[in-house]
Parts: sequence; structure tokens; C-alpha cells
Amino acid sequence: MKKAKVTVTHNASELAEALGLKPADGVEIEVRSDLNDKIIEVVKKKGLTHADVAKLAETSRTRITALMNRNSKDISTDLMLRILGAIGVYAKIQFKTRAA
Repeated sequence: MKKAKVTVTHNASELAEALGLKPADGVEIEVRSDLNDKIIEVVKKKGLTHADVAKLAETSRTRITALMNRNSKDISTDLMLRILGAIGVYAKIQFKTRAA
């Protein structure tokens, strides 16, 4: 049996590269992760239940539970932004140019 090669990555762009993805995919991974982090942070800080958030964002409790467990695979970025708005957070996007 072959030993699996271990690859360590430190950020989303390294992860995308290790997976053979485009740099733009790394940006998407990073943005979605940041959105997910903020949702979790605010929901916990405000003491909201998954049902509370689902009602505010007009989505299912199942989707909120998935997000709170960092399982955002089947959840759109649009929905993540809608959830943030529903819980009183507004996203401001800042662009940075990375060195090549």
C-alpha cells in the first residue's frame, strides 16, 4: 500500500494551487470562508438560535445548521450575504493586489 503524500497549505491560494485549481478559485474559497466565519461569530455573539436566523433570512434551519457547522458546499454566496444582512451585518468588499 502506497503512503499518501502529505501537503500542508497555509492559505486559500496555496490550497487552490495544491488542488490544481485556478487562482480565482482560491479567492472564492477565501471569501466564502470569511463570510462563514462572520456568520458564526455574529450568531454566537447575539445568542441567536438556528431557527431564529432561518426565520430572519427566510431560509431553512437545515441550511443555517450546515453553515454553523462550516458545511457551506451547497450554500450559495448570495445566501450567505442575505443571512449576514438579516442578522444586521453588511459586507464591505476591499480589493488587494497580491504580489505575483
